[in-house]
Amino acid sequence: MPKPTLRSIAALLVTIAFSSALLLFAQSGGKAAALRSQSSASTTDLSGVWLERQTLITLSAKEPPFQPWAEAKYKAVKPGYGPRATPDSQDPILNCYPPGVPRIMLIPFPMQIVQIPGQVMMVFEYDHFVRIIALDRRQHPKDLSPTWMGDSIGHWEGSTLVVDTIGLNDRTWLDPVGHPHSDALHIIERIRRPDHETLIDDITIDDPKAYAKPWTGQQVFSLKRGWHLLEYICEDNMADPGR
Repeated sequence: MPKPTLRSIAALLVTIAFSSALLLFAQSGGKAAALRSQSSASTTDLSGVWLERQTLITLSAKEPPFQPWAEAKYKAVKPGYGPRATPDSQDPILNCYPPGVPRIMLIPFPMQIVQIPGQVMMVFEYDHFVRIIALDRRQHPKDLSPTWMGDSIGHWEGSTLVVDTIGLNDRTWLDPVGHPHSDALHIIERIRRPDHETLIDDITIDDPKAYAKPWTGQQVFSLKRGWHLLEYICEDNMADPGR
């Protein structure tokens, strides 16, 4: 066997050094990819207990473009909040009716978001309502019957959860000041987490029977570390025979 020369030894050392550099580069690239993946995953994690940052009594500072009957109904109702508030409010939730969507998002009680495969669940402390957002469906049922909370389906657009809700009955208010709606109400929400402590819900109201064009509002929530939901039961004092 021929003895190694200085040139062959030098070539071997260069090869080893180059291979080590390639290995380190591949490992660092893999770690960076993993970090990017973790970062991407965290932006689509909406879980936690959230409380609205500022109590809203209406979705929009400006009045929406009413259809005539909806404007007349709005002016006739007696809300318990806002500039037209009265002590004898006709707010449906005072009779323990479900608040509906999107009003459930404006109730000043905590909500907890839980994500499981195929679903995002919103559990509300207020009367323990549960809202299921289906991620494994792309369409609403064809024979959908109107309900208080409607049917919600969602999908991800990057780090934003887009939620589409229909099938709502017309017995709720959109907000505490009494904006009405019809059974044609269609809600689009874009829910995102711009930072770990903040959740933003951009809401679009589309109800051609009640409003001349879609209108929008925004709700901002803060993460409440260490909080858990308490038991809250809506009780209709007027209908309770024990009082």
